[in-house]
Amino acid sequence: MTRDQFIFRRQRDWRRFEILVAEAEQQRRVTLSGDQIAELSALYRALCFDLSLVQSRDWGTSLSRYLNGLVARGHNTLYRSRPGSLLAAIQFLMTGFPKLLRENAAYFLLALALFVLPGAASGTAVCFDTSLASRILSGGNQAMMETMYSESVADRSADDDMLEGRSMMAGFYVRNNVGISFRCFALGAFAGIGTIVVLVYNSVALGTVTGFLIGRGHGGNFFEFVIGHGSFELTAIVVSGAAGLVLGHAMVHPGRLSRRDALIERGLVSVKLAIGAAAMLFVAALIEAYWSPSPLISRDVKMIVGGLLWLLVITWLGFAGSTHLNRMTSAFREPDVRATESRSQSSAGGRSNAPAGEPSA
Repeated sequence: MTRDQFIFRRQRDWRRFEILVAEAEQQRRVTLSGDQIAELSALYRALCFDLSLVQSRDWGTSLSRYLNGLVARGHNTLYRSRPGSLLAAIQFLMTGFPKLLRENAAYFLLALALFVLPGAASGTAVCFDTSLASRILSGGNQAMMETMYSESVADRSADDDMLEGRSMMAGFYVRNNVGISFRCFALGAFAGIGTIVVLVYNSVALGTVTGFLIGRGHGGNFFEFVIGHGSFELTAIVVSGAAGLVLGHAMVHPGRLSRRDALIERGLVSVKLAIGAAAMLFVAALIEAYWSPSPLISRDVKMIVGGLLWLLVITWLGFAGSTHLNRMTSAFREPDVRATESRSQSSAGGRSNAPAGEPSA
């Protein structure tokens, strides 16, 4: 292949690449769509190969300079830090974060097992023999738990001192769970062992508290308080555990990458998961501070809303941004599209009955 043949074959892609880069460079507010980014990425890789071919065959400094300039512009476009925006953050939380979590589902399921199974075992044992709770909870903590959940929140008056106490405990739980979440994530750097220890320990502690309150007959009051914020709070802790396990796996098994490169690549994934977990904890804090301790809302309402919030979290993390959901959405839109097409065809058919040579109305 000669130089002229090469230019003739490749110049269309070069021009297309130049157009896409120019659109991205035009204004910072202008962003490329997902399809355009994929196209730009493919063209960029092909352009890098073209540049290496031109340089290896010595087909002229002008052509090499031109292609090198395109490669530099493309690199800056693809790898520059995009300016942050509230809309981008919301889009990440609504679709990007759930998709990223599903891509790392194995780590999430492992963290879920570590957080659920030990707690279920300890909770079941303590429920049938509440004296076992003393191995985890001090006598003072047991008495405090019984006092807090001895009656329904809905049975208390709005100016009851215990309402203030519950609000203070809500703040304590927020700080405590944020601390647990951060430790789950950060301790993943120690080959994931720290994450496993934090998940199992807190699982046993939470299971012990739950089993103790159920065994003492306060289970209904306890679930009335925690079911509202539990969906976001507990799931966020598991997500933080998944983030820590991602980091730990990169340390132990970097694969074909060096351990440094694996930590950089997988560390970014881990940080994004931790950011999503932090957002979930923020939502949980709002619910825990203003909804869960409110005596103005009946237990039945709290239980129903709590169940709906669990359904919301499962649906959001399980389906948001998925291609299956997009197909379902488009399937619902198809009847409307077909009806519109049918009306258009009927209208066109009516106009086609006009005599030839006369403009249709």
